[in-house]
Amino acid sequence: MVRIQVYLTKAQSEALSALAKATGKRQSDLIREAIDNLLEQSADARLEAAIDAAAGMWKDRTDLPDFQALRGEWDRGRGERNG
Repeated sequence: MVRIQVYLTKAQSEALSALAKATGKRQSDLIREAIDNLLEQSADARLEAAIDAAAGMWKDRTDLPDFQALRGEWDRGRGERNG
């Protein structure tokens, strides 16, 4: 582990101390849990932003085949082999 020094407000320190007593956990454990939760939420938000940025990125392209027609041909081909 890496040691880091963080300044808390008096209210934050008191609330953290009370939470530690109520949960039976150490303050350092609570701080690590809070950081893990923040990092997870941040990763989820970054993933959502990447998906949003990619959505529709090919919508204006004219050099792509007609995917609905290709899918229809594929579906018909499957039906002939299985039926």
